[in-house]
Amino acid sequence: MAAHGHHHFSPCFCDLMRLLWSLVEPCVYLSLVLTLFLLLLLLGVRAWLQGRRKARRDQEGGGPAVAFFHPYCSAGGGGERVLWCSLRALMLRYPGVSFVVYTGDQRVTGEQILEGARQRFNITLPRPITFIFLRHRSLVEAGSYPHFTLLGQSGGSMFLGWEALTSFVPDLYVDSMGYAFTLPIFRYLGGCKVASYVHYPTVSTDMLSVVRERNPRFNNADLISRNPVLSAVKVVYYCCFALLYGLAGSCSDVIMVNSTWTLGHILSLWRSPSRTSVVYPPCDVRAFLDVSLEKEEDEEEEEEGWEELRPELGSGEEGGGDRKCHSIVSVGQFRPEKDHRLQIRAFHKLLGRKEAGPGGRESLRLVLIGGCRNQEDEERVLLLRGLCEELQVSDRVHFKLNVPFEELKRELVDATIGLHTMWNEHFGIGVVECMAAGTIVLAHKSGGPKLDIVVPHEGGQTGFLADSEDGYAAAMETILSLSPSARLEIRRNARRSVERFSDQEFEACFLAATESLMSTLQR
Repeated sequence: MAAHGHHHFSPCFCDLMRLLWSLVEPCVYLSLVLTLFLLLLLLGVRAWLQGRRKARRDQEGGGPAVAFFHPYCSAGGGGERVLWCSLRALMLRYPGVSFVVYTGDQRVTGEQILEGARQRFNITLPRPITFIFLRHRSLVEAGSYPHFTLLGQSGGSMFLGWEALTSFVPDLYVDSMGYAFTLPIFRYLGGCKVASYVHYPTVSTDMLSVVRERNPRFNNADLISRNPVLSAVKVVYYCCFALLYGLAGSCSDVIMVNSTWTLGHILSLWRSPSRTSVVYPPCDVRAFLDVSLEKEEDEEEEEEGWEELRPELGSGEEGGGDRKCHSIVSVGQFRPEKDHRLQIRAFHKLLGRKEAGPGGRESLRLVLIGGCRNQEDEERVLLLRGLCEELQVSDRVHFKLNVPFEELKRELVDATIGLHTMWNEHFGIGVVECMAAGTIVLAHKSGGPKLDIVVPHEGGQTGFLADSEDGYAAAMETILSLSPSARLEIRRNARRSVERFSDQEFEACFLAATESLMSTLQR
């Protein structure tokens, strides 16, 4: 009876399998045909693009071309300084190579862009370059994607990269703004060598931990952080995106990162340690090096001398205490990740530890210097002013918006403390500038400031780190209580340490990192 059931079951099972195969078979063949068609199409596009490159080189009779992908090359920030210093270094080293910049800037000419670089960074390129003006930069702007922003921007960058590639096919493609999803477009369709300079990973393990721990931050809305289901969905989204990001980034032949913090994340995501190196960004510290570091020490020693003479002279109308006003200066755009609220709250706690009077809270002021990009930033400043009113420190906190460089320099030179509170800042050019200007830096205990900048120099201290309101208040109190000679020693160490972030150091490291690729172009 059992045997009869077994024989009855076998034909039914075979019939079922034949039925399923009859349904699946057309899909399998169709998939094979479509795959073959797409492969032939990609090979055809690649051959067409390489033919255009060969025709260009034959027509112009010139050497190889290097193209930089930098949609915002007129922005005037640290990333743009990297662009212009890179171009200047390569031009001087390789006179037979031509250079192109893909930019999304509109209503501006190439000459105006170069003039802006000269005025902002004092950088003049030794010979002409070609600008390719892209028409669809809006595809990579965050405002175009209110939801799934990372995925939208990355997909948009692929379309913008395609526009760039079809406009000009280079021999070497350099992504200098962190658009990793353009790398496979140029490598596999354009047949180009590709290199990348990464300022900040698009997604990181820190971002995943923020969502997993349901920690509300500027990039993790309260609505999501309060909802375990939405948080779980966002973790899955980030993990999938991180996988795609790693596959795209691993296409790069040479990978340069701007800090040790960025290096750790890129190694974990792109998994290409043999092709990855740290190239610190260029920081223009020359404008601050003419400032004497001994000025504050001389002033305070003179003040101490007056303190000793006052009892003998019987002069009491000025009162005792330190007449010097200590400025605590913060430099950074009024963006949410800069965490100006932490600065104000920490300063409020510091004032609470000081007595009223000329030598106490009246001798302290917090100066917040930064740029407002748009209406949203201006509204954020209004909220910060409201926080100052709430904490009753508005008389000791000063806002300076969009100030010229000379005023910025004057504030930094006069400051005692340079304040930085951004969590996991990838590098921290503002921190470097504060150290060069002679302020004692108090930076966030994370990211680039912790790993690369505020580190001992030849065994000497270069600044302070903190990560909480109480920590910042205690560190500021410690700095203010130091003797003038102790502060001077820290400032000297700090200024000597920032020499490793000069233009010259950057250009030497950049040329060393790209030499293997450039040598293949010269053959």
